[in-house]
Amino acid sequence: MKSKMMVVLGATALSALVACNRAEPPSEVRKDVANAQQNAAVDVAKKQIKAADAVQDKQANVDKGVNDVDQAKADGAYQVAIARADGDYKIAKEKCEALSGDAQKSCKSQAEANVDAAKANAKARYEASRS
Repeated sequence: MKSKMMVVLGATALSALVACNRAEPPSEVRKDVANAQQNAAVDVAKKQIKAADAVQDKQANVDKGVNDVDQAKADGAYQVAIARADGDYKIAKEKCEALSGDAQKSCKSQAEANVDAAKANAKARYEASRS
């Protein structure tokens, strides 16, 4: 009885395996191929959108980073220009001490005019870099 049962089970398994390799009708194949193509196209489109979004997000971060760097450069250049103008003013004012009377007064006035002009130029360059 066991051997008869084993033969029936073996025959059933064998027929199942044979049925798996049987060719499908052409209409079924066309339908399956069309579905596979449509699914593949949808998957590709989704991945393309996701990839484009990721690139756009990273580009926004890069753009912000570049703007931050540019702003830091402009801030630094402005601070350096102001420090240089103040330093030049102090040096010029000390040199004026060698003079006396109206010459000293005129020298100090010129030094003040120079520092004011240098600071105005620094501010103008700074504001131009921000626009």
